[in-house]
Amino acid sequence: MQSLFHLAYHVKDLDEARAFYGDLLGCTEGRSTETWVDFSFFGHQISLHLGEPFATAKTGHVGEHMVPMPHLGVILPKQSWDELAERLTNSDLEFIIAPTTRFAGEPGEQSTMFFNDPSGNPIEVKGFKDFDSVYAS
Repeated sequence: MQSLFHLAYHVKDLDEARAFYGDLLGCTEGRSTETWVDFSFFGHQISLHLGEPFATAKTGHVGEHMVPMPHLGVILPKQSWDELAERLTNSDLEFIIAPTTRFAGEPGEQSTMFFNDPSGNPIEVKGFKDFDSVYAS
């Protein structure tokens, strides 16, 4: 059985969230009310509720980077990651960490990029050539 992940968090503006998650990231919108909206976030459910987003700080030391904590993310097949990275770069999105590869030639080699949604929620998107190497050490 394949499980789906669900995460609910705050955004400041649902119209901005729809434009960002739906139009820019390409996520499919699901149910909604006047105070929240669901998206299929690359096959997983996120519920964006009106409110004050959680506080974050660059306290996560990963490789050569300090990454924002907490953050949410997704792991994509490398080709899908490449396509998304190109679309986001061409959109002039401001990256926290621009598309890059880390741990090159090591177990767990991955492509990654970090950016914020319009409400300041940090998002990481990773790309792996082989999902069997996601947990490699």
